[in-house]
Amino acid sequence: MNRIVIGIAGGTASGKTTVAEKIFEAFENDAVLLSQDYYYKPHDELTFEERCRLNYDHPDSVDTAMMVEHIKELKKGNEILHPTYDFTHYTRNKQWQKLESAKIIIVEGILIYTDSKLCKLCDVKLFVDAAADVRFIRRLTRDVNERGRNMKSVIEQYLTTVKPMHEQFVEPTKAKADLIIPQGGHNAIAIGMIIDGIKKRLN
Repeated sequence: MNRIVIGIAGGTASGKTTVAEKIFEAFENDAVLLSQDYYYKPHDELTFEERCRLNYDHPDSVDTAMMVEHIKELKKGNEILHPTYDFTHYTRNKQWQKLESAKIIIVEGILIYTDSKLCKLCDVKLFVDAAADVRFIRRLTRDVNERGRNMKSVIEQYLTTVKPMHEQFVEPTKAKADLIIPQGGHNAIAIGMIIDGIKKRLN
């Protein structure tokens, strides 16, 4: 079976997940979705307070080697058992999840193009672009409402790690993308064209 890996990168809260979900929904049973967020290192040896202070926007915060092996297995048609992550407690959940392979393997995350092996596994590389102020407001809203954070901690984290790491690691990977999607999930025309292109490639 011809399998295609669709990479979707971009800054925090740029709309990557929305784009990924819309592509996933367009292909129903022919697609699976794998998030880089699953692969944050657990750091169980640290206290909660110490984990809160870690830099989660640096490539070293992710177990990329495991993610690369999992994508290789999916490309072979094999199922995988991947970790899941608890953003409230800054560690991995004890429960891992089974994921079966499919024709379309959608991989999304802010840092997926920073690793050469992971980047090469992506047959189609998309970059979701959004203005910095828009991304910050979305992240602030999400982290407070969905991840149990307070406004002060979100702002502090954004200024100390998220923004500088975006400028150092994420923004430069835009040059590796085959297609840049402005406005993220709100860009219905771009998403429609991408879906049509994937269908043609499958055929």
